[in-house]
Amino acid sequence: MKTHKFKIETIATVQTIGDPETATKVLFALHGYGQLSEFFSRKFSKMSPDYFIIVPEGPHRFYLEGSSGRVGASWMTKEKREEDILNYINYLNSVWLYFSKKFNFQEKILLGFSQGGATAARWHEKGNFAATKFILWGAVFPPDLSQNWNIKFNNTLNYFVVGTNDPYYSEEKIRSQIQYFKEKSVNFTSIMFDGKHEIENKTLLKICP
Repeated sequence: MKTHKFKIETIATVQTIGDPETATKVLFALHGYGQLSEFFSRKFSKMSPDYFIIVPEGPHRFYLEGSSGRVGASWMTKEKREEDILNYINYLNSVWLYFSKKFNFQEKILLGFSQGGATAARWHEKGNFAATKFILWGAVFPPDLSQNWNIKFNNTLNYFVVGTNDPYYSEEKIRSQIQYFKEKSVNFTSIMFDGKHEIENKTLLKICP
């Protein structure tokens, strides 16, 4: 048996909110596991018109239950993970290149929710977006970044946001995550809100007024 690999063109789905002609800020938002960009983008509908919001969809769609019904998307699995990481970094680079050639923004924010948090962190380190603000929301920071990943993040305003009732985050896990950032000497502002595993509008608007 021999494995063959090919580079192919694919069609990607990206939702946007706002007017890039008048917006002074751009927010790149990456959804969590099992979500679709069409619905995730609604979390940002109440943001200021100063923002142009870009919400790409994960490249892997699947049925959430069985073989029919609701569909979600993901960024990767454990299978061929290195290839998936490279693929979505190239994908996100292409999306940003398309918009950055046409429009200029004074502030660039990158938000990753749940599985999208690890995706956003990897793209922030290796990609072309050069965010001025990075938001890790209800997400685990990926342990597989380069040894000197903190150099890139020290040039960014960083936020670690999690709900007090997030079922994926115990108090011990939250403390461990905060301690990890301290050990790496990276300044992450930690924000706890009264809620579950979700984008909470009040907290979002405080970070991105």
